[in-house]
Amino acid sequence: MPNSKGNRADTRNKLSNPVREQGASPPSGAVREFDEGQKVHIKIDPSVPDGRPDPKFQGRTGSVVGEQGRAYEVEINDGDARKTVFVRPQHLVEQG
Repeated sequence: MPNSKGNRADTRNKLSNPVREQGASPPSGAVREFDEGQKVHIKIDPSVPDGRPDPKFQGRTGSVVGEQGRAYEVEINDGDARKTVFVRPQHLVEQG
């Protein structure tokens, strides 16, 4: 049987909360707002499956370029390439 190499492979620790933080996230995370040009960190909240970026972007820092629906467009550097990631506010933390 072939090995699974899906986008959630090897994320056992990355996509799970510590025991005391498990359960529903506070609703304040969903109503957070970010301004265009603001620097943000991508920190995946495992309890919110919607609007989650690919786990390879966990811990990356980028700047907010715009909004699309309830999500934000975040531009990050991935090696030599500049990439745009669409992320909901639950998975973003402002820098600083």
